[in-house]
Amino acid sequence: MPGVEIETIGFDEDHLHMVMIIPPKYSISHVMGKLKDQSSSRMRKKFKWLSKVYWLENVTWSPGYFVSSVGVDEETIKRYVEYQGRQDSGQHREVL
Repeated sequence: MPGVEIETIGFDEDHLHMVMIIPPKYSISHVMGKLKDQSSSRMRKKFKWLSKVYWLENVTWSPGYFVSSVGVDEETIKRYVEYQGRQDSGQHREVL
């Protein structure tokens, strides 16, 4: 989708966090739907075993998501997303 960008992505054990730029001409729900649909399709092609795990329904992602707009301190949020899941394991020493 033109103008949509993933600036930062961070993974935890069972979820991920992203900082995205979504132009106002797109609804967030539309962008998230496309992102989940396309990434699910690519993951199923690459990891054939997913069809055995999720055999009852053709889903990979949970249906929900959380969205918050970025305000004053965007850099702190980007650092948090980038290092998501690492701080507890001791890989990230910086205090956010």
